Amino acid sequence: MELKSLEVLNSEIQEQKERVDTIDFKMVTFSLGGKDYGVDIMNVKEIAKDDKFTYVPNAASFVRGVYNLRGDIIPIVDFRIFFNLPINKHTENGEENMLILRIGDQVFGTIVDKIDKVVGISSDTIQPPHPIFGDINIKFISGVAEKDGDLFIILDVDRIFAAKDDAKSSRQTIAEDAPEQGYPAAGTPVQEAVEERKSVISDSALEFVKENLFALKHFASSPLNETWVRQHFLDWSVSRSEANVQVKTDADAEEFLAPFYSPYTGTFWDDDYSQFVCDALPNLSSKIIQVWNPGCGKGYETFSFACVLKTRYPSVQIRIWANDNDIMAISNAPNMVFDLDEVPSFCHSFMVKGSNGYSFNQTIRDGISFEYHDILHSNVYPDLDIVLARDLLSFFSNEKQELLLNEFSEKLKNEGVIILGRHEEMPDDDWRRIARDPVSAYVRK
Repeated sequence: MELKSLEVLNSEIQEQKERVDTIDFKMVTFSLGGKDYGVDIMNVKEIAKDDKFTYVPNAASFVRGVYNLRGDIIPIVDFRIFFNLPINKHTENGEENMLILRIGDQVFGTIVDKIDKVVGISSDTIQPPHPIFGDINIKFISGVAEKDGDLFIILDVDRIFAAKDDAKSSRQTIAEDAPEQGYPAAGTPVQEAVEERKSVISDSALEFVKENLFALKHFASSPLNETWVRQHFLDWSVSRSEANVQVKTDADAEEFLAPFYSPYTGTFWDDDYSQFVCDALPNLSSKIIQVWNPGCGKGYETFSFACVLKTRYPSVQIRIWANDNDIMAISNAPNMVFDLDEVPSFCHSFMVKGSNGYSFNQTIRDGISFEYHDILHSNVYPDLDIVLARDLLSFFSNEKQELLLNEFSEKLKNEGVIILGRHEEMPDDDWRRIARDPVSAYVRK
């Protein structure tokens, strides 16, 4: 029988799904080991041909790897290996015939020998499965149907790709039946194998990304940011082709890290973000609120935070030690002058007009000490109420991160607050989170 093109078959699948007639069950038919099989058309997302599978170490033998389906990374299961069936020779170009199946909210690719056509039948004609009809485990057959003299074995793909809730019972069933049915000895449900494989993919590929991020940008993956790094790597992998998953250049590293940074890095905080920070701050008993703002850059963050503090604690004196190891940035910070429309309205009440433009009033300016300083050197400050260090610690080695976190902890009062970057979190259980995205703030338990 002459095989139809992928485009024609995919079109036919879609038309058959939408057309309403007297036939109440449609299936996509294919061959495995010389016999004809079918799956419910409603489980078929599409069909495809390809040979570009990414091998995954330690995966089950029937998992050929993963496949990039227009940006979605999906597992590829070889039904022939899964069912211990003979494998025909590959086509001339080496491409495999694939049924792309949707099971619940999961998508899987399956390799078969040939994909034939869409067949419509009445569900009343489907007969119960019997071992003589197939070379595979009867528990994975939902029925048998005849159409125009051809006999089709209908696979129960929901059972093959057992959901997690059914994993234990499915695993036991397959394992018990494996010896007499000729199944792979492991007999692990595909869903469970896929989850194991995902972990292998993440852990193996992610380590290279971590190493290159540190080499290129001195960004150190650690308990401080591990949650974000791992999740973002999964998103990054899905959005890129398999050849471009790794971080190889400065541009790659910058692109990878772009979503990491807190809002308004290097500029004034806008009204909404300032309000988020203001709402996150707890009641403090100090008559003078003393703040350490290492890595303050050009001072935009420091001025923004000073206005937040005066709004949150209007009757309290504010004292901020702001430092940075960029001497050009820090030297210009105290004397900056702005057009009023450059400054968020949140700060307007704290500004005065001069001959060259607007600057912050004397109360705000007197409350801030800008200083050139390297945080890794000696830090002599009084007991602190707040440490503001957004996105700073992640760009030190793990060892230095730990040292600086310990120093923050030692310098803070018992009711003191640590404000970290949006995607950073305190790794120490002694701290309680009081705000999260877009503000990450902690107090002692």
